[in-house]
Amino acid sequence: MLILISAWADVQPLPAAGRLKTIDMKPLKIIILFLLLCSAFSAAFAQDDDDIITVDSALVRLNVGVVDNRGRPITDLNKNSFTIYEDGVKQEISRFEPTVAPFSVAMILDMSGSTLGFRETIRQSAIRFVDALGPDDRVAVIEFYDKINLLNDFTANRKTIVNSIALANGRGKTQLYKTLDFALDKLSKEGNRRKAIIVLTDGVDTAVRDKDRDMLENVAENEILKAIKPELNPSLSNTLLRSDKQGVTVYPLALPTGDPAKLADPTPIQIALFTAAQSRLEILARRTGGTLNRINRLEEMGRLYAEVAADLRALYTIEYEPKNNVRDGKWREIKIEVNNPGLLSRTRPGYYAK
Repeated sequence: MLILISAWADVQPLPAAGRLKTIDMKPLKIIILFLLLCSAFSAAFAQDDDDIITVDSALVRLNVGVVDNRGRPITDLNKNSFTIYEDGVKQEISRFEPTVAPFSVAMILDMSGSTLGFRETIRQSAIRFVDALGPDDRVAVIEFYDKINLLNDFTANRKTIVNSIALANGRGKTQLYKTLDFALDKLSKEGNRRKAIIVLTDGVDTAVRDKDRDMLENVAENEILKAIKPELNPSLSNTLLRSDKQGVTVYPLALPTGDPAKLADPTPIQIALFTAAQSRLEILARRTGGTLNRINRLEEMGRLYAEVAADLRALYTIEYEPKNNVRDGKWREIKIEVNNPGLLSRTRPGYYAK
């Protein structure tokens, strides 16, 4: 704008003192017209950008595992090997990716106070997981405690990832569901890549636990163990909804910390709070098509991490556009059949059409 005004000033010098001069308005009209055209084009392009951002795709994405009757993964199937049903209605597969297609993986590490005693075990186990991934898989490392820190954004550079794992540290409260939300934000920027979250945690979220405890204060002691309805928690529901929309599979690795069974005389409230936290992890895994891996002994951690990596590398990804495109918030049940009756498939059981 300054350049244009300067150019007009060069064309039309100011009149000398004491002398009136008629100014030619043609250059000014041309400039005004030019600016109006620029504004129109900018608005048009801005509208195009908004359209791209706000398009709400109805596509459903599924990560699907297939094993034989001995539990061995089958990795050589193709699009024609699968049939998908939603609420009993056969769907048309619009996109298929084989097991070798790369993943974007958000690795979440619990660095709250409860993990202080075995940080080195966590680091070595997480590195073992990274070593078992494919060379084109991209990993973001996120730690959480009182804070949520992105130690590195998605990258396939193994040196960067391992260095981030080595630097993970912290103490304090646990922000599990806010961290899952943060990871889903990061994954949403990974485009059409296959997506997964690996989260190491005991399942406790400080804010959620405090709300559970407050609710139990008004419950009779003989009702405490069944008073909490873990599936109704809004933080969990939000995570599941966002995972559904992106087709993200979540693998929780459940730490044994905080298990009241290890206490001499646990209270009903302690048992109820721990059970609810673990139940939510199980719901998170099942609803997204992942698996909950319980770490009963710390020395199992590395093996379980490696098993999750192996499971990821045996997943197919299938997309379809539902024939029922009504967004009524109701549950849609998904069923996948493999054309070989001797094979078993695993994916998420469905989604809410919101």
